[in-house]
Amino acid sequence: MTFAESIQTCLRKYIDVSGRARRSEYWWFSLFQIIALVVAALVHEVVYGILAVALLLPAIAVTARRLHDIGRSGWWMLIAFIPILGALILLYWCIKAGDAQANKWGPAAATAQVAPGAQ
Repeated sequence: MTFAESIQTCLRKYIDVSGRARRSEYWWFSLFQIIALVVAALVHEVVYGILAVALLLPAIAVTARRLHDIGRSGWWMLIAFIPILGALILLYWCIKAGDAQANKWGPAAATAQVAPGAQ
């Protein structure tokens, strides 16, 4: 998934926590969110506050879908409230590759074909 596709998908699925989000969707949206918030902070603190609130729900939704991709419930994102350790565990799960098979949150996303002998 490209940078633009990721942003479009996450904003279109603003509060949709059903389904799965591949690593690329999650991390491209995270990058967009960081860049947008830094630019907004440079403009004005009110602009930053409005944008931070506007991007909060899509960020929660894509994190829940990312956890679904590795076979965990979206409720596991609450582990981030455990100081330091919780955030590190959540980071590890967001970095981890998703399930190659379908799980209870949906089918696996199509992956690029690997050339024979390239493994």
